[in-house]
Amino acid sequence: MTSKFPPSLHYHHQYGMVWPFGWGGCHSTTWPRLLWMLCVGMSPGSWASHQHFHPHSIKIPGDITLGGLFPIHARGPHGLPCGEIKKEKGIHRMEAMLYALDQINSDPELLPNITLGARILDTCSRDTYALEQSLTFVQALIQKDTSDIRCSNGEPPIIRKPERVIGVIGASASSVSIMVANVLRLFEIPQISYASTAPELSDNNRYDFFSRVVPPDSYQAQAMVDIVKAMGWNYVSTLASEGSYGESGVDSFQQISREAGGLCIAQSLKIPREPKPGEFDKIIKRLMETSNARGVIIFANEDDIKRVLEAAKRANLTGHFLFVGSDSWGAKSSPILDQEDVAEGAVTILPKRASIEGFDQYFTSRSLENNRRNIWFAEFWEDDFRCKLTRPGIKIDSEKKKCTGEERINRDTAYEQEGKVQFVIDAVYAMAHALHSMHLDLCPGAMGVCDKMDPVEGRLLLNYIRSVNFNGSAGTGVLFNENGDAPGRYDIFQYQMSNTTIPGYRVIGQWTNNLRLNMEEMQWSGGDRQIPDSVCSFPCNPGERKKMVKGVPCCWHCELCDGYQYQQDEMTCETCPFNMRPTPNRTSCRSTPIIKLEWHSPWAIIPVFLAILGILATSFVVITFIRFNDTPIVRASGRELSYVLLTGIFLIYLITFLMIAEPGAVVCAFRRLLLGLGMAITYSAMLTKTNRIYRIFEQGKKSVSPPKFISPTSQLAITFILMSVQLLGVFVWFAVIPPHTIIDYEEQRPPNPEMARGVLKCDMSDLSLICCLSYSIVLMVTCTVYAVKSRGVPETFNEAKPIGFTMYTTCIVWLAFVPIFFGTAQSTEKMFIQTTTLTVSMSLSASVSLGMLYIPKVYVIIFHPEQNVQKRKRSFKAVVQAATMSTRLSQKSNDKQNGETQNKIEPDRTQ
Repeated sequence: MTSKFPPSLHYHHQYGMVWPFGWGGCHSTTWPRLLWMLCVGMSPGSWASHQHFHPHSIKIPGDITLGGLFPIHARGPHGLPCGEIKKEKGIHRMEAMLYALDQINSDPELLPNITLGARILDTCSRDTYALEQSLTFVQALIQKDTSDIRCSNGEPPIIRKPERVIGVIGASASSVSIMVANVLRLFEIPQISYASTAPELSDNNRYDFFSRVVPPDSYQAQAMVDIVKAMGWNYVSTLASEGSYGESGVDSFQQISREAGGLCIAQSLKIPREPKPGEFDKIIKRLMETSNARGVIIFANEDDIKRVLEAAKRANLTGHFLFVGSDSWGAKSSPILDQEDVAEGAVTILPKRASIEGFDQYFTSRSLENNRRNIWFAEFWEDDFRCKLTRPGIKIDSEKKKCTGEERINRDTAYEQEGKVQFVIDAVYAMAHALHSMHLDLCPGAMGVCDKMDPVEGRLLLNYIRSVNFNGSAGTGVLFNENGDAPGRYDIFQYQMSNTTIPGYRVIGQWTNNLRLNMEEMQWSGGDRQIPDSVCSFPCNPGERKKMVKGVPCCWHCELCDGYQYQQDEMTCETCPFNMRPTPNRTSCRSTPIIKLEWHSPWAIIPVFLAILGILATSFVVITFIRFNDTPIVRASGRELSYVLLTGIFLIYLITFLMIAEPGAVVCAFRRLLLGLGMAITYSAMLTKTNRIYRIFEQGKKSVSPPKFISPTSQLAITFILMSVQLLGVFVWFAVIPPHTIIDYEEQRPPNPEMARGVLKCDMSDLSLICCLSYSIVLMVTCTVYAVKSRGVPETFNEAKPIGFTMYTTCIVWLAFVPIFFGTAQSTEKMFIQTTTLTVSMSLSASVSLGMLYIPKVYVIIFHPEQNVQKRKRSFKAVVQAATMSTRLSQKSNDKQNGETQNKIEPDRTQ
C-alpha cells in the first residue's frame, strides 16, 4: 500500500526533510504505534473504528475546527498512560477553551457567520502519550490509496473523512509542546500554547509554527534571579523535572545567574521522568549536603513538587528549605495540598494574570445536566464532591456517598480559578483574531468560509497569528514577537499561613523587565518577617578579609587582618604606614599616639629626687667652701680645682632634668652639650689632681726639685685643656648633625597594635650616646689608673686615696650601667628604662665623688672647726723626705715580718 502526502509534505520531502527522531519514510521502530499506522495505512475497519471511538477526546462541531491539548489526567503509575484527574490544570483549562469558543461563536463582530469547532484531547501529562493522541490532528492531511481494499461482500469500504484541524491550542507542559510541535510543523499546523515556557521553544528555526501567549522561561528565569538577589541570597540549589520545561528552565536560570554574577549554584538536581521509590527522599538528602543553600529554585511539574514537599516533611525539615517556584507551581493549591506547613514562605512566580469573572460565572453554573459535552466532567464531579455516580451494572462502594446531581460548584465545594485560565482564553482568541483578519483579506464581504479559506493554509495563518494585537481577557495586550513569544509580565506570590485569616498565596510583587518586590509584605515560617539566609558563607566581620574557596566564588573563609594590618577591601589586608596603627575594628588606620617621659612618671620621679638631693648637697658644699674659702682645709684641698670639680658634679645632677624634659631643638642641644661635659669636667679635675700627686712623689724619688706644672694655674690650664676635647667633639657634632627631635615608631611597636606608641625623643642613638660619654669614660679609667699608682702615698699628705676609692666605686657603677642599658634595647619600655638607668648612674657617680671627696671636709669644717687650723709648713724637700722615710719604714716592717717567719720555720727544718 502507498500513502499520498499533501503537497506541502511533498514539498518538504523535496528539500530533504526527515521525520523527527531519526524516522525516515515508513521504516522506523522508534515512533509510536499510531504514527506507524498513519505511514503504512490502516485497514478500513480499524480506520473507521479509530474515527468512531475517541475515548480521550471531545468533539465540538463547527465550520473551522481547532485542536486542543490539555492534561486532563495526571501521569499514570506503573506504566499506565493516565492517572487521577487534574481538576485545576486539566478541567479548568479545558473548560476555559470551551468558554472561549462559546464567547467567540456568540460574538457578531468576531468571525461573523463562522462557527469555531474543536477536537480536544487528553495528554495525560505524558509527552509520548500526547504525541500519540495528537496524530488525530493530522489524519485529514494524509491521503491513502484504498483501491485494493474491499469489504467481505466485495464492496469498497465507506471511509469517513476526518475533520481538518487548522490550528492547535496547547499544550500545557513544555515537553509535550516540543513533542507535538515537531509533528505539527511537518503539516504546517500553527500551534498556540497557553502554558509552555521552555526557552528552546523560542527557536524559530526548529519550532517555526509554535507561538505562545505566556512569556518564555528566559524571562521567568531572569525574574527569579532578580528575586533571589533581592532577598540577599547568593547560594542556592536548583531542582528540575526531567524534560524540556524543567531542564531548560534551570539552564536559563544558571546562565543568567552566571552572567549577573554574585550567585552560585550549590547543587543542580534532576527529578527522573519515572522516579523510583525513595527517589525524592534521596533528593532531599542530597540537598542537605549543602545545608547552607536553603533556597531551592524549582522548575518542576506539580506532581513532582508535591512529592518533594512530602519528602521534606518526612525528613522533618519543615521550615528549612525556602522554595522559589516557577509558573508550574504558580498559585496552585494542588501541589501543596496537605503540605502547607512545608510550603510556607515559598515564593512563586506566575505570568501576570487576572481572574476572569465571566469564566467564574460560567464554570460555577456547570452541572451534570448542562455540561454533557465534557466527557470528563462526571469524573471531575465525583472527585470534586467526593461522591460516586451510579452506573448501570456497577455497584457503588458503601463507604462513598452517592452523587445526587444537585451539588453545586463553589457552594458545596471550594472553588478558585486556575491561574492559566486567562491564557487559555487569550490563546483561543488569538487564533480567532488571526482567522478574522485572514477572512477579511481573503473573503471580503463573503458570508462564512469562502473557497480561499477552504482549506486554511497553515503558513498564511501563522503570519496572521504573529500579527495579532488585541486586548486580552484581562485587559492586557496580546501580541507576539518574531519568535512567537509573548512579552514578560509576572506576578510574584508567597504562600503565607501565619497572621492571615485564610492561609494562601499573597501577591508580593511584579516583574515587567525589572523587579518590584514589596519586602514588607513577605513573611516566613512562624510569621517571621526577617528574610532567612541562603548563603554559602556569612559576611566577614569588620577587619576580616575573604579567603575564597577555590572554584566556588560565593564561598569563603574569613581571616582576621592581624598585627598592624587593616582591611583595605573585602579581599585584601594591608599594613598600616609606619606612623599609624589599625583602628580597633581594623577597617582603617589611625595615627599612633606620641608619648614622652612625663615628670609624673615613676621612671622620672626617682631620678629627679636623686638629682634634687644631689644639687642641694652640691650647693651646700659650694656655699660652705665659699664661706670658709680661706680656711686651711679648703686651701689644702685645692680651691681652684675643687670649684671646677663641684661645677662638674652640679652639671651631672642637672642633666637629669634635661633628659626628662620634653624634647625640642634647644633641649636636645643642651643634652648633647651637658651629657658628657659634666663628667668631663669632673674627671678632668680628678685626673689633674691624681696626676699632680703622682708626679710629685715620683719626682721626689729622683730629686728634690719639684716637677713642672703643679701650680694652681697650671692645674686649671690642664683641666680646661682636657675639657676642651669634649667641647670640641660636641661642637663638631652640632655642625655635622644639627640637634633635632625625632619620633621613633619602632621602639614601642609590640605585637598588639593597641599598645603601639611613637616615642618623641632627641636624635641621639645608643651609639651616639656612648660616643658622647666615651671621652669621660677614658678620663675616668685614666684617673683610676693614676689613683692605683698613687695608693702608696701617705693619706696625711694628699687626696690620692679618697680619689682612688671614688674611682673604684664609680667604675663599679658604670660597669653595672652597661648591661642594664644595652640589655633593655628590645624592651617596649626601652626609652624609660635607659633614661632612668643613665640618669641614676650619673647621679650615683656624682654622689660618690661628692661624698668621698667633700663631705668629710665639710663635716670637719662645720662640726670640728678646731681641726681646721694652719699646720707647720714644710718644704717640698721635707715632704719628699717624709714620704721616703715612710716608704722605707714600711719596707723594713715587711722585711722584719718576713725574717720572723723564716726563724719560725728554720727549727723545723733541723729536726
